[in-house]
Amino acid sequence: MKTIVCLDGYTLNPGDNPWEPIARLGEFTSFDRSDQDSEQVIERARAANVLLTNKTPITQEVIDACPELECIAVLATGYNVVDVDYAKQKGIVVMNVPVYGTDTVAEMTFAHIMHLARNIALNSNHVRDEQGWSNSQDWCYWLNPQLELSGKTLGIVGFGNIGQRVGEIANAFNMKVLACDEFVSRFPDYPYKMTSLEALLAQADFVTLHCPAMPATINLMNAQRFEQMKPEAYLINTSRGQLVEEQDLADALNQGQIAGAALDVLWQEPPAADNPLLSANNCVITPHIAWATLDARMRITQMVADNIQSFIDGAPQNVV
Repeated sequence: MKTIVCLDGYTLNPGDNPWEPIARLGEFTSFDRSDQDSEQVIERARAANVLLTNKTPITQEVIDACPELECIAVLATGYNVVDVDYAKQKGIVVMNVPVYGTDTVAEMTFAHIMHLARNIALNSNHVRDEQGWSNSQDWCYWLNPQLELSGKTLGIVGFGNIGQRVGEIANAFNMKVLACDEFVSRFPDYPYKMTSLEALLAQADFVTLHCPAMPATINLMNAQRFEQMKPEAYLINTSRGQLVEEQDLADALNQGQIAGAALDVLWQEPPAADNPLLSANNCVITPHIAWATLDARMRITQMVADNIQSFIDGAPQNVV
C-alpha cells in the first residue's frame, strides 16, 4: 500500500470536497498548509511514496530527503513548484491536472467583463447602504457608465481551450472576437478573426489574457502595450499574474490611459500590502478564484486520484 501525503490541501478541500477518491488508494495524510521552508516539508514528506502539492515547492533538497518518493502529483495545471528535471533524474514521476476548469475560468472571465460593463455591486450597495434610490430626484440613476456588450470587440490573447470557450461566450453576447496565438492548432467553428497582438490591442474594447507564463509572455502587458490599447478599453487577466507589469498597469489606470482592469491573478500571491494595483483607479481584483468552483475542485480531486491510480497500475498519465 502506498503512503500518500498532501502538503497543502486546504484550497482544494476546505471542507466541502471529500478526499475519498484519493484516500482509498493508500495510507493518506493531508495537511491544510505547509511552510515554504524545506525543514517542515521534509519532515512531513520523508516517508511518502506519493507526494501531493499545490503551491508548496518540491525542490532538489526535498527530493533528496525523501528516499521512498516515487511520484509527485500536482493538484493543478501549473507545475513550476516542482524541480521536474531533477525528479526525472531520480526516476520520480511528476503528473499534473491539465484540463479541468475550462468552463469555470471562462465563466469567471465573463463575470469580470460583466462587472466592468455594469458594476451591479456598486449600484446595488448605493441603493441599500446609502439609500441613494430612496433619496433620488429621478426614477432611476447610475453611478458608472453602463456599457452594452453587443457589438463590442473582445480581444483574446491566448486561444487555447479557455480562450476559445471565452470566445464562444462572447459570440453568444453578439460580440466580435479577435484572437492572437502563435501556437494554436485547433480552431472553433464560431466567427472569429486571428490577428497580431498589435492589431488586437488597437481594436479591442476588452482584452482578456489566457496565456501560460513563459519567457516570451512575462510582462507581456507593459507600458508599451497599454499605449497601444484604446483609452476606453479594459484589461482582464484570469490566467497568470506574471503576464502583466503591475506598476505599468497601475500607471495606465491612474493616468486614464485605459478605462479599467479586472484581475484574478497577481505576480505575488498573496500580494504585498504596497502592491500598486491595490489602490489603482478602476481596478477590480479577486483572490485567484477563477478556478475554485466546487465543480472544478471535485474534478481536480478525481483527476488526481486517476493519475495516482494510473501510476500504481504502471501506466502513468498526464506526466509532465
